[in-house]
Amino acid sequence: MAVRSLIAEAELTPKPGLVDLRGGGTHTDMDVRLLRLSAHALRPTFEDLAMIGALPMEDRRRRSALAAVGRRGEQQMMAVTGGVNTHRGAIWALGLAVGAAAATLSNEPGTILRRVARIAGHPDDAERDDRWDTVGARVRGRYRVGGAVDEARLGFPHAAAALAQLRRSRRAGAPEHNAQLDALMASMAGLEDTCLLARGGAVALTHTRLAARAVLEAGGTHIREGRRRLERLDRQLLEHGLSPGGSADVLALALLLDTIERRGIRPTGPEPDPRADQHTRKAPC
Repeated sequence: MAVRSLIAEAELTPKPGLVDLRGGGTHTDMDVRLLRLSAHALRPTFEDLAMIGALPMEDRRRRSALAAVGRRGEQQMMAVTGGVNTHRGAIWALGLAVGAAAATLSNEPGTILRRVARIAGHPDDAERDDRWDTVGARVRGRYRVGGAVDEARLGFPHAAAALAQLRRSRRAGAPEHNAQLDALMASMAGLEDTCLLARGGAVALTHTRLAARAVLEAGGTHIREGRRRLERLDRQLLEHGLSPGGSADVLALALLLDTIERRGIRPTGPEPDPRADQHTRKAPC
């Protein structure tokens, strides 16, 4: 489900400033083909993260174990992409969600995100000092924003907002790709996107958030005025070389949560004994 969510995010078109089926957006080092390769290469990572999530352990230990698997996943990603950072933020966001879903065996997004917050609230005991010498870390320090770290500790509230918008747009009759674009707008309208801050500073972030909000206020991307505002935002981001990459990760997480809720997950292992008392046997997830 995580791999498919990453691919669905990559292929969703048109996304302002981002890689989609039209091309690389403001990214000169990646395209949809590379994002697909990266997503498929991360399948073993997500499988290992699910295994860690399912193990009976305290969440403090689980946090460090998930981080170790995630770091290996980053190395696998870089090996496939030739050193291009296609999905580092997604490994963090979707990786925590996969681990939390396996730990809770819940299909309910709120339950999964609350467990994400519990896990992310613990430190990574093996974290290296050089992990803080990254673009995202420097942006967080310069602009005094929490970034992806605080998003996780809060239970990814902007992923929850994107998921809520996805549902609202579906109920309003929007085609699925428009509903997903609306979910992206909801993420962009609220998230303190460190990718935007890194490229354009606070002015770029503020403008993008207001423009995304305007798309939704016009009725969404399936409405003519909403599409017009989306196209204008796309032109502006392309003109200034701005990419809301953090919002793309949040959208992928929202799509994963939506898929889990609709398709469901269930534990593996031995089937319950059919001779067990019907009143004491646990219901399957």
